[in-house]
Amino acid sequence: MTYFTIEELCASETACRRGIDNRPSAEIAGKLQTLIEQLLDPIRAAWGGPISINSGYRCPKLNAAVGGVSTSQHLKGEAADISVGTPADNKRLFDRIVERRDEGRIAFDQLIDESGYRWIHISYRAGANRNQILHLK
Repeated sequence: MTYFTIEELCASETACRRGIDNRPSAEIAGKLQTLIEQLLDPIRAAWGGPISINSGYRCPKLNAAVGGVSTSQHLKGEAADISVGTPADNKRLFDRIVERRDEGRIAFDQLIDESGYRWIHISYRAGANRNQILHLK
């Protein structure tokens, strides 16, 4: 893990404010490490600049607090919401991720443009990636 840490993927202002323990189990920590190694670090290296984690792992209580769905991959340690600042920059990052996938350099489960590139959701399921690209309003 070069650019990201498991702790960074578990950090949450909402959890701190509400006193929610968002520490992952060993199994989920392993999935977070895989997410970092297979997606986040390679994406950061390809981008060439900082990438912020808006949301990573969410325990069930935190997921409910932020209005997440019960099937969210955030609950499993398989997803992160990322941003590089502006919607325009996020779109460029999104396009770069698609290029890396098309070149066979990375694989993902889902890559989602959230709300006009306000942020990007990306997920990884070891051995079960669907390589879905979605745009949500």
